[in-house]
Amino acid sequence: MELEPASVEVAPLRVEEGKIVARGDDAVAREGDEIIELNGKLVLPGLVSAHHHLYSTLLRGAPREGQGFAAEQTALSRLEDALDLDGVQAAAAAGGLEGLMAGTTALVDLHASPNAIADSLSRVARGLSDVGLRAVLAYSVTERLGALGREEGLDESVAFIKRARGRIRGAFGAHDIDELSDDALNELKAVFDPSNAMLHIHVGEDPLEEGRSRARWSKSPVERLRAAGLIGERTIIAQGVHLSWPELSEVLDLGAWLVHSPRSNMASQTGTAAAAKFGVRGCIGTDTQGLDVLAEAQTAWLRARDSGQPIDVLRYLANGHRLAAAAFGQNIGPLRVGAIADLVIFDYRPPTPLTAETLAPHVLNGLTSRHVESVMVDGIWRLWARKPLAVKPEDVASAARAAAKATWARMAEGKGAAKRKATVVEATAQ
Repeated sequence: MELEPASVEVAPLRVEEGKIVARGDDAVAREGDEIIELNGKLVLPGLVSAHHHLYSTLLRGAPREGQGFAAEQTALSRLEDALDLDGVQAAAAAGGLEGLMAGTTALVDLHASPNAIADSLSRVARGLSDVGLRAVLAYSVTERLGALGREEGLDESVAFIKRARGRIRGAFGAHDIDELSDDALNELKAVFDPSNAMLHIHVGEDPLEEGRSRARWSKSPVERLRAAGLIGERTIIAQGVHLSWPELSEVLDLGAWLVHSPRSNMASQTGTAAAAKFGVRGCIGTDTQGLDVLAEAQTAWLRARDSGQPIDVLRYLANGHRLAAAAFGQNIGPLRVGAIADLVIFDYRPPTPLTAETLAPHVLNGLTSRHVESVMVDGIWRLWARKPLAVKPEDVASAARAAAKATWARMAEGKGAAKRKATVVEATAQ
């Protein structure tokens, strides 16, 4: 099956050296071939999350102070500050394994660990390596720790982009655009322009972001990014909840990718993005929620339908493949000759006719992660009969629990230090 244009066909595929090399009548078995009989099961292109934070796997159950967007962002920032390299790797392995079990074969990840920057992307890659997912990894540059932290973040991305190969590629990233200085944007542009890498940024998630930006810079984040020459066909803009229609239109005209993450938007109570206006480059991202692209797509469709602005969910999913193809410079998504063999076998027995015309309702109301039976990435089986082939799930989970315990302890210490600092400042002021 293919997503856009929708296609449902009974045909054999031949995979060699990581690619689909024959389809249909041309896919003739040869001596020594491994032949897999599907017996009515479905094959779909592997799913892509166009925006994710693997480290957020360690945030589940972590204490919050209050509710709402500010509380969620505070918890996320404290998690980032508390991460060490072992925690980074453990979270990547655990989050990646969940994605594999849900039929996700590729993700675009935006990472941040301000107190453990150097080599952090390599540790994310190491966590994913045995799981076997395809990923584009970026370090999220901020000035939370001043200019030195900004430089270290840029250096980390530049170095990783140079050495990343195969299933893992590097990208540039940025967050807190309203707080990034003009120097930071100019430095980012200086390294981004000559590269072939993507730029992965958050814009329009915080309802107060634009007001802060205008107060400080007399421009909105989109205006600043456009003026810096950082919005184009290699730009991935995540969230976009609070972008106005004129800004959305401008971003689309410049060719950027827009990523919708409705489960995360609801969890953080930031609001509802106008996903129907995300245009021909709208994608699905899982953000801080579990790496289950099907669940995210289904939520996106329900959310859009409920708001009276329905979306074409198959296009959104197919755009994830187009984004991955652009990032890797390879044909990813179509189950056609020459395409990379990233595919998922679903043990799904449709209770109603399954055709090109009914594919979307089956994706939206039938398929779930529990139907995922086997997953191939780059022509290699990474999940077979619901069993990961290169990692032991309990080992991965155990390492993540140990990392979470240590990370949460540091989060508590950081919270206490922040309160002590505030008390000292207040006392001094009096």
